[in-house]
Amino acid sequence: MRRAAFAVAAGAMAVSLAACGSAKESSGGAAKSSGAAKKGDDIKVGLLLPENQTARYEKFDRPLIEKKIAELTNNKGKLVYANAKQDASLQNQQVETMITNKVDVLIVDSVDAAAIKNSVQKAKDAGIPVVAYDRLAQGPIDAYTSFDNETVGKTQGTALLTALGAKAKSGKIVMMNGSSTDPNAAQFKKGAHEVLDGKVNIGKEYDTKEWKPENANSNMEGAISAIGKKNIVGVYSANDGMAGGIITALKAAGISVPVTGQDAELAGVQRIVSGEQYMSVYKPYAPEAAAAAEMAVDLAQGKSLDSVAKDKVDSPTTKAVPSVLVAVQSLTKANINDTVVKDGVYTIPEICTGQYKAACDKIGLK
Repeated sequence: MRRAAFAVAAGAMAVSLAACGSAKESSGGAAKSSGAAKKGDDIKVGLLLPENQTARYEKFDRPLIEKKIAELTNNKGKLVYANAKQDASLQNQQVETMITNKVDVLIVDSVDAAAIKNSVQKAKDAGIPVVAYDRLAQGPIDAYTSFDNETVGKTQGTALLTALGAKAKSGKIVMMNGSSTDPNAAQFKKGAHEVLDGKVNIGKEYDTKEWKPENANSNMEGAISAIGKKNIVGVYSANDGMAGGIITALKAAGISVPVTGQDAELAGVQRIVSGEQYMSVYKPYAPEAAAAAEMAVDLAQGKSLDSVAKDKVDSPTTKAVPSVLVAVQSLTKANINDTVVKDGVYTIPEICTGQYKAACDKIGLK
């Protein structure tokens, strides 16, 4: 494992970054920069995002990346965008289209990290460098940026233990992990288990197909039936979307227990305010998007990534990928004002709509 600390500035927000290598398997090294001829600011950047059910991609990632590319290219760089809507086959077709359209560089947040491998190779063969965004895609990627995913899981697990306190072993928890096709989900799960194992009793555990809230809801209904509603003391949910489905099932069964989350989605923040959800993981998207855009522009222009990516990460297929990993923060009632509000992610009026107004007032969110 390699790890280094460094800082990325995104507007007024400074975030400490840490990077680490992971998988042991390898089939070669990542290129330090594209073999393409050097270009000026008039570049074409392809952006492929995985789905549109999670609010972050359309509200934050896409516009932040587009804005940063414009800044870095004197408004001459063009963004070509497509969303795979959680369909790995569609995303592979979208890569083909990007190749046909002769983009200069490709930023890919993969639906399925393994299924994208051959398409990444095709892009590479066409002379198009690839930046893996948010998920560590397989294939000969040139750069990678995401969050420290094991730390995300540890942060969630630690928060759940805090919420449970002396009740941690008085009953059973349910673990609702993310999709088995997402390498991030495996890292979240690993980090959570490192914190939770031996300190709680895990009654049921699921890998939730496609991260869908409705699938998490069905899984939770099954867990309640199998474990018994009086025996459930808490739920580890890998993200906010699933937490919403889980909480719906819990409420229907008359259960109120701590539930974790991730992504600081508006609905998740509002559930934290109201007490339905205990916490989320705040992942500042601005520095992640800025790193992706900067690496993409540098690769398209034939520049070195040394000034941006200070460390290396190993994927299952490629060693020593130049990388930027962004630190995360536990989000609870206590620090909503100092995180998502302070950083301009949401305004207090957006959070504290009618039904949440009294709860906001109670915790001093005014």
